[in-house]
Amino acid sequence: MDTKSIKQFAKLILKFGVNLQNGQCFELSCPVTEYKVARIFIDTAYEMGAKYARVRWNDEKVDASTYLNADEKTLTNVPKWFVLSKNELVEKNFCYVAIAADDPYAFKGVPEDKIARIAKARSKALKKFSDTVMANGIRWCVVSVPTLQWAKTVFPNSKKPEKDLWQEIVKTMRLDCDNPEQKWQEHVDNLIRHASRLNDFNFEFLHFKNSLGTDLKIGLAENHVWLSALEKAKDGVDFIANMPTEEVFTAPHRLKADGKLYSAMPLVYNGNIIDKFSLTFKEGKIVDYSAEKGYSTLKGLIETDSGTLRLGEVALIGKNSPIAKSGILFYNTLFDENASCHLAIGKAYPTTIKNGSSLSTTELKDLGANDSVEHVDFMIGTDDLTVTGITKNGEKIPVFTDGDWVI
Repeated sequence: MDTKSIKQFAKLILKFGVNLQNGQCFELSCPVTEYKVARIFIDTAYEMGAKYARVRWNDEKVDASTYLNADEKTLTNVPKWFVLSKNELVEKNFCYVAIAADDPYAFKGVPEDKIARIAKARSKALKKFSDTVMANGIRWCVVSVPTLQWAKTVFPNSKKPEKDLWQEIVKTMRLDCDNPEQKWQEHVDNLIRHASRLNDFNFEFLHFKNSLGTDLKIGLAENHVWLSALEKAKDGVDFIANMPTEEVFTAPHRLKADGKLYSAMPLVYNGNIIDKFSLTFKEGKIVDYSAEKGYSTLKGLIETDSGTLRLGEVALIGKNSPIAKSGILFYNTLFDENASCHLAIGKAYPTTIKNGSSLSTTELKDLGANDSVEHVDFMIGTDDLTVTGITKNGEKIPVFTDGDWVI
């Protein structure tokens, strides 16, 4: 990761991701190990006219030690200063970039049920902030850069795992071309076309099937809207919330999911891996689940609140996306979810409902949108996945065949 390539990366994120405006404040959430990246982001933000730029540091080793040694009562009592510091981002209209580069085994040895209870307490304390972010109250973007432990997990036999991982990130970010911004615009335009086509059909249900055993019929929320990479914040400025991104997505109906699904990839949640898991739905609610690995973590997630028993997102990604074609398991949801069609349990994005950002929680719920303190994506797409759209008059239209778009 040479200075020039990091600079190019930071500039793309600040300009095309959060669309930093002149005179605006900026915050970066960053692992302490990547301080060089943080410094370049801050310098670049000021060069682009930021009024104020700061870093919120993360350290998984410190967190793991704290989780092991501090008592649970202390850890579940989220400090008011921490909540206020997050809410300030909204109140002062910060741009916010989060670097997601977790070690998949960071919390090995920490009791999974303890992690789950701490995560639940933090999610509840930060609900105002997370709700605002999901409603595009500020411009935000999740990105990744290599960290040593993450890179070793992805490339265990490499002599230079961070270099190998960075090369793959460069490809997925379309930084390996002469004009990355132009490539991103072409990519965004293509995703917008897919979303527009789905909005024209206005399906009532989607039916997912594959050879893993997934056979799930999902209803879509009333007045749902399919969105793609480019979104608009409440201040009217466009931004891209995830980079890379390959998806178009919308809100499922919280009461209309029936059948069973099987995960297509591992899910890393709170520093623990959940793998080879299944979820069974009846009338929108998870009524049974299993996991060959990480069952306790899955149980803790599902039992977070009533909303984590239901779906909050359905996203479609073709198997020929650059991430999917790489054939790499990244152990990082930002990348793995963009290699595979995925769902999320928990809160629905209000923006996936017509005029949803201006509706109350009750109004959104009446339209079928789910609410929760959590929103966790997991992957179900395979090379043989079929997705069939069902219209309000019962017409069945192929959307995906053999894992890729057909409309």
